[in-house]
Amino acid sequence: MPNLPLASIIDNLQVVGTQTGFNLPQFFAQCIAFTILSVVLWMFAGKPVRTILEQRQKTIEEAMANAEKIKKELADAEATRLSIIQQANEKANGIIAEAEKSAAIVTEQRAKEATRQAEDILKNAREAAVLDRNRLMEELKTHIGELVIQTTEKVAGKVLTPDDQARLNTETLRQLGANNN
Repeated sequence: MPNLPLASIIDNLQVVGTQTGFNLPQFFAQCIAFTILSVVLWMFAGKPVRTILEQRQKTIEEAMANAEKIKKELADAEATRLSIIQQANEKANGIIAEAEKSAAIVTEQRAKEATRQAEDILKNAREAAVLDRNRLMEELKTHIGELVIQTTEKVAGKVLTPDDQARLNTETLRQLGANNN
């Protein structure tokens, strides 16, 4: 555009403004109304909207902080859970080991008790066998003495007196006792 004087530019603008329906006083009135509307909106709508946005921002930040805190607590809880499980396993293994030791001790005690009872039974059986043998020997001696007396009576052909019978019994028992020992 060539260098036109300022007056001609203003004239051209007035012509364009007239043709398009532009009115300068009306333009200034609209600018003032827009400014007032902007200030009113700024005061009554802008601050509450900004406050709401700030509150939402704080809520989001708190939620993020809580999420991090919850993640940390969850990790701590998991570590604690694993620790508790490990401790429980160790205690269970200790209890099992102690139960095995107790079972071994009880088994050993019962084995000793059974051995002692078996030894007692054998001892009692031996004693009973000795007593039975002695009793049988006494019975045998008595029967042999009677047989000797009966045989002597038959061989001698006479009835032995009680003194003869006692003497024969004593002599027979003495000889049987000497043969057993």
